[in-house]
Amino acid sequence: MLESQLIASPEALQSILKDMISLGHDLDKPVVVTGDVKYTNPEDKIYRQILLATQPGNPQNRTELPDNYFKTTQELLDDFSFLGEALAREVVIDNTHVIANRLEAIMPLKDGSYPPNIPGADEELRQMTLQTAKEWYGEPIPELIQARIDKELKAIIGNGFAPHYIISQRLVSKSNKDGYLVGSRGSVGSSFVATMVGITEVNPLPPHYRSVHGDYLEFVDPKEYESGYDLPEKEDPNHSGEFLIGDGQNIPFETFMGFTGNKVPDIDLNFSGDYQPLAHNYMKVLFGEHNVYRAGTIATVAEKTAFGYVKGYERDHEVNYRGTEEERLAAGVTGIKRTTGQHPGGILIVPREYEIYDFTPVQYPADDQKSLWQTTHMDYHSIHDNLLKMDILGHDDPTMIRTLKDMTGIDPKTIPASDPGVMSLFTSTEALGVTPEQIFSKTGTLGLPEFGTNFVRGMLEETQPHSYSELLQISGLSHGTDVWLGNANELIHNGTATIGTVIGTRDKIMTDLINWGIESADAFNIMEKVRKGKGITDEYQKVLRDGGIPEWYIQSMLKIKYMFPRAHAAAYVLMALRIAYFKVYMPTIYYAAYFSVRASMFDIEAMSRGKETTKAALQKIKSLGNEGTAKDKETQTVLEMANEALERGIIFDMVDLERSQATEWIIDGNHLVAPFNAIPGLGDNVANQIVAARAEKPFLSKEDLKKRGKVSQTIIEFLTQNSALDGMPDENQLSLFDF
Repeated sequence: MLESQLIASPEALQSILKDMISLGHDLDKPVVVTGDVKYTNPEDKIYRQILLATQPGNPQNRTELPDNYFKTTQELLDDFSFLGEALAREVVIDNTHVIANRLEAIMPLKDGSYPPNIPGADEELRQMTLQTAKEWYGEPIPELIQARIDKELKAIIGNGFAPHYIISQRLVSKSNKDGYLVGSRGSVGSSFVATMVGITEVNPLPPHYRSVHGDYLEFVDPKEYESGYDLPEKEDPNHSGEFLIGDGQNIPFETFMGFTGNKVPDIDLNFSGDYQPLAHNYMKVLFGEHNVYRAGTIATVAEKTAFGYVKGYERDHEVNYRGTEEERLAAGVTGIKRTTGQHPGGILIVPREYEIYDFTPVQYPADDQKSLWQTTHMDYHSIHDNLLKMDILGHDDPTMIRTLKDMTGIDPKTIPASDPGVMSLFTSTEALGVTPEQIFSKTGTLGLPEFGTNFVRGMLEETQPHSYSELLQISGLSHGTDVWLGNANELIHNGTATIGTVIGTRDKIMTDLINWGIESADAFNIMEKVRKGKGITDEYQKVLRDGGIPEWYIQSMLKIKYMFPRAHAAAYVLMALRIAYFKVYMPTIYYAAYFSVRASMFDIEAMSRGKETTKAALQKIKSLGNEGTAKDKETQTVLEMANEALERGIIFDMVDLERSQATEWIIDGNHLVAPFNAIPGLGDNVANQIVAARAEKPFLSKEDLKKRGKVSQTIIEFLTQNSALDGMPDENQLSLFDF
């Protein structure tokens, strides 16, 4: 204020402050000195200067920011010495204590868990579970299965978690009813109750045969078959000509809710990206608009961004710091709040008897008041244990499955998990009718979720999996940290272990140790330590060695930093196998769906000109190596898929002004007609505008297309060069017959 002449002089400032104190005395209100503190120490001021210099709208003409560090009592007394010793002490020390002594002790965040209350949730969950169990396994429910149900329901209902299950069940049920399958994430598939009420397709029981009629059950040795999907075909003894269902993935419930069953269940669900907004809004229907909020996030300044801030400050202030000083300044700025946002799918539910303000203020993400959802002001991690958070995520795989179902009429749930042609894709390209040389891959898994990347295809080549359980292992190995490279791959390479016996998922540690005779509580505790990268204590190492656990297994566990849950792998692999079925047996439909749903970066010029041009474009990107951009890598993936499709006899047609859709590829025999959004630089909005304008009336000229289709001149030139506008005049031509 002094600098901007808002206050004329230091003497005028002192006069104003004296008047404030006098006014406080007249009104019997305590006047207290405060520091408007922005940082702790005087030397921290430079960080604030750097940060403010990056903010638009901040005054850049200040020569000096005020000192906002945390001053000592003596420094404040010195600052206010002009009041005289007694008055300075009153406003700096005495009144500060007056205010402090008036304050009550409060907790800014609530303690404890406040799940939503759903009347009758306990009994509803119990009845749904028992009804499905009777349908699948007969009545009375077999003893082993009843024991698993009782154990889980005791933990779920006893700890007040039934509403978590009921909410998830209703969400999944509605999505399925509306024609969209839901994929489960994380370890929810470890819960048999979740399977029975339809939250997940993963059945965590030990591998077994069951009859579709619910009148036959046969468990098999889990040491021989780790997944029920790998069981050989077996005829139903009670129904001639029918085959039994192979089921069960051998996953302990403890991996979901802890050994004592008191861990808050984290139910993550993958909805179709198309359906996700509907699922989110359904939460408002279930609980009311003022009881559901998006989980807020706080984004901080990243290390690289901090360096950019420092460099910008040097440039703007014409200073040059040494490298070590730049690093120090960047470190001081790193981690500062940058903006707010929202979790991609997290919804927090406030019980009806509370308000959101009992837990957190609310705001719009990044203060965008046009946003459809408000978010928690607190970062959701801060209140994660207080309010139930549902993770309702959007994912391409359920959209892909829905698209394939619509195009073929085939119910994906009827697709077998052990089809020989599909299973062969993980070791060979033969089922696709092409050679590895033609598609630059020794496996046929290009484009399959979980198994299409170079890294995972390399794992497939090395391990040669032939069963569902081995694919589960690979899925776990590819997502873990220090699980494959320098660990499992070496054990397999030197013959110490196989893909089936190495540690692939966290649950396998617990089941393996129990099979070797280790107490279940010890097996659980060891699994928990290992999967979080905390190693194994000396005491537990002694337990393992005394129990005869192979030394290679112990050493492998000691290297692990993070492990994937088996239930997550099981759900993802099942989704991949269903998609793979269409790739093998209905290729044209599969590629049309893939390019419509999963791809976004096209080189339609190369693709429409055939195999050689596509291969050349692909090699050009590959030659960039590590210098390739994220856009290049995305285009490379699409070109690899296009090359494979071309080698399988599928032809790509350039965009057709009369036939092309906005975003979906059209099937015409063995031809796929590109949509408008395949044109470089043409987004979905313009693509939809072109289709809408075409529906009104045909385009008469390039000028008409440009005007009504909202198309740029660059796009017109692209279409002209690629013969998509042949015969179309540049401008509308008037004719006597138009009148």
